[in-house]
Amino acid sequence: MGPLVGHVASGFAFLAIGLWHLFNNIKLFCLNPNTFASSIWFPTSKLRHLELYIIILVSAVGVIGVELFNISTERDQLFDSNDGTILPDLLHDVEHSFIAMSFLAYAVFALLIDRARSRAEGLTVLAYAAAFAQELFIFHFHSSDHMGIEGQYHLIFQLIIFISLLTTLMGIALPKSFLVSFVRSSSIAFQGVWLIVMGFMLYSPSLIPKDCLLHVNEIHTTVKCSTVEALDKAKSLANIEFNWLFVLTTTFTITLYLILERVYGGNTKYTSLDTINQQDDEEQQHIIKSSRYPSFVQMHKLVGHV
Repeated sequence: MGPLVGHVASGFAFLAIGLWHLFNNIKLFCLNPNTFASSIWFPTSKLRHLELYIIILVSAVGVIGVELFNISTERDQLFDSNDGTILPDLLHDVEHSFIAMSFLAYAVFALLIDRARSRAEGLTVLAYAAAFAQELFIFHFHSSDHMGIEGQYHLIFQLIIFISLLTTLMGIALPKSFLVSFVRSSSIAFQGVWLIVMGFMLYSPSLIPKDCLLHVNEIHTTVKCSTVEALDKAKSLANIEFNWLFVLTTTFTITLYLILERVYGGNTKYTSLDTINQQDDEEQQHIIKSSRYPSFVQMHKLVGHV
């Protein structure tokens, strides 16, 4: 799988899953704000495990199948015929395939745990967190150097992955927290957005920053800048892109919440802050009035002392 197609395809998968989780979490919270409890995956009415089947299919075909197929067609072999070690130029493809394997393992375990009706549902969340942890580990200790503009994009991507990992772990202790599930779903969708951006910005010759070139070797494709100033400018552009997308993602997610709240939250009864404050004021006035006049027991004690 080419770098452009691989990043964009994986990005659309993360984006779809993130938006699906975001929609369902907001819907559940609007319908039942007092009894809300988030889920790590969401069933559909016609096919309960559709989400898990899609993750299994994308992981198996999109990375494990296609990546290893490209490895075999590009170099005819994965291992060195002399000593049996993995060829150095193919290490990054093998690492990418392990990311898919971790999400494949999560989806399979989630499917088995749900079908067995096991009480250990927390293991599903733990498996999901383990997939994000492995994704973060591989991108942080990648065999490719990713020192230039690629390194800046990957550094930002690691930050987004860390948010997904952190909120997934927090979901184990706070399963009823809407904010935790909201941020987790948004970060998963943002992973997809950033993968798509990386695919186009790093592997489309027309989008390469000024004074930088797309360098293609036998296996790996990299972006190299002619001067330090050009590299600094390219990194700044990556930071600007992230900030723009962060603002747009935040705006979109909150707007989506407001729209879905109007759709699904119409029958939910809420107590306004003004009503709560009014009730608090009445209770305080009642306490003050009660303190001004002695009770029957206090009067009895006073008479006894007299």
